[in-house]
Amino acid sequence: MLKFLIMMLFMIPLCFFNNVFWLVQMLIFMVMFLFMNLTINIMNYCNLSYMMGCDVISFGLILLSIWVCGMMIMASENLYKFKNFEMFFLFNIIFLMIMLYLTFSVMDLFMFYMFFEGSLIPTLMLIIGWGYQPERIQAGLYLLFYTLFVSLPLLMGIFYIFEESKSMKIYFLKFFNVNMYLLYFSMILAFLVKMPMYFVHLWLPKAHVEAPVSGSMILAGIMLKLGGYGLLRVMIFIQEISLKLNFIWVIISLVGGFYISLSCLCQIDMKSLIAYSSVAHMGLVIGGIMTMNYWGYLGSYVLMIGHGLCSSGMFCLANINYERLSSRSLFINKGMMNFMPSLSMWWFLLLSSAMAAPPSLNLVGEISLINSLMGWSYMTMINMMLISFFSAGYCLYLYSYTQHGSYNMSLYSFYTGVSREYLLLLLHWFPLNILILKIDYFMIWL
Repeated sequence: MLKFLIMMLFMIPLCFFNNVFWLVQMLIFMVMFLFMNLTINIMNYCNLSYMMGCDVISFGLILLSIWVCGMMIMASENLYKFKNFEMFFLFNIIFLMIMLYLTFSVMDLFMFYMFFEGSLIPTLMLIIGWGYQPERIQAGLYLLFYTLFVSLPLLMGIFYIFEESKSMKIYFLKFFNVNMYLLYFSMILAFLVKMPMYFVHLWLPKAHVEAPVSGSMILAGIMLKLGGYGLLRVMIFIQEISLKLNFIWVIISLVGGFYISLSCLCQIDMKSLIAYSSVAHMGLVIGGIMTMNYWGYLGSYVLMIGHGLCSSGMFCLANINYERLSSRSLFINKGMMNFMPSLSMWWFLLLSSAMAAPPSLNLVGEISLINSLMGWSYMTMINMMLISFFSAGYCLYLYSYTQHGSYNMSLYSFYTGVSREYLLLLLHWFPLNILILKIDYFMIWL
């Protein structure tokens, strides 16, 4: 695991040379393919080196992080073209990739906390540095304070656990059991805000709308998964009290998912709609993890990977339109099928994956989560039906609004998609729909 970290660290000086924008991207993909060839032991941590290790959960999420970071550079060609601090941008992305890599690979709870919070800084830089509107400062502050406000109790909880169990290693903590209300809330709230759960989700749409395309991709692709990963790790040693209290989070996330799905149908900003749909999807993931059964764990993991690719791809599509029309409003982005018919197919493919149509990973994840929540209580069936129905509803709403209708007559000049953009969309869609052929690897761990 250390060899990949060293390789990423040695990519940092490269950022400060001229004309290495695409070289850095190629190197990120190279790290990705080297990491893909690691041998993984399904039962335990493997590839141990110093404080780092890798099990099946980390492996998938690290792969996703490196993949999305490579595609962020590919999506941000305009920065390179207009010389918009592209060297610092590359440095920022590599720093973020290192932080995420360490977050998912460390086996020490305190180190996990440190890198979990550390990944906030480059994201903040992306939003405030390369965002489009002046409101990006406010969005950055929302992101910062929502996350920091609940992460201090998490730090206190980690210190208390170290005091009691004399160990910080996540693997050993499964022999340690916590039965304290205050500790339970302090350990869990930081991850729920990061995911984000309904009621504490307001920072996410703000951050997405103000962020550049790369910021949106990393927020949707990886940042929301940090919360899910943290919950999967922490649930192991707060099992006893979780059985008493988890129903609170299941109810909030399912009812909230339904409300958010309804509010998606009211959005007129493309990015805002995609951001709210992320909250609805993450609501299902929280529900699945909180039921604490096998299906829920599997389903939430698969849906996290699927959503990371799918949501990131949809932000790329919204950005392709934004670069042409300088607007994200659905009133202006109409009748796009006339101008970019081949891009219309990509809209269809990615939106169909978002509403969990086969053969996407989202379908497998949602089936597992429906199993899990139905096993937990039959009453969840009503909300699951509503969320599934409305997720198809807002996806079709977005598709029909952008692709059909009479186009804006002020579009006097227009250029269609370029090969870089089609490759970018293919790299999102291909793993999302091909990984289902090897779904047994996702579904037999634990």
